[in-house]
Amino acid sequence: MRNRISVGTGFALLAALLANVAIAADAKEETGKEIAYNSSKGNCLACHAMPTMPDAEQPGNSGPPLIAMSARFPDKKVLRAKIWDATVSNPDTIMPPFGKHKALTEEQIDKVLEFVYGL
Repeated sequence: MRNRISVGTGFALLAALLANVAIAADAKEETGKEIAYNSSKGNCLACHAMPTMPDAEQPGNSGPPLIAMSARFPDKKVLRAKIWDATVSNPDTIMPPFGKHKALTEEQIDKVLEFVYGL
């Protein structure tokens, strides 16, 4: 009897695992742009204009425009540090510390960095 329960439980767990793998395979991976534009994640457009992005609707103007980022930040690490926690370089900034407060994951910050760096 014990073996039947174990085998049955094993099959149920395997079926659940395979269902989750199928769902994960169908899920689309977020891009840096999607994270940056998402009002519940990066929400960069709340404060920053992106002049080179015509689909950026209702951009804010309280932060600097996100343009020529690779020229403004030749070292990507400096820009990443600002996204992680801008209060380190400017304690009076209104930019949220996305990494420090875990608003974005390391992977999401890296995706946003790559997107913004290309502007």
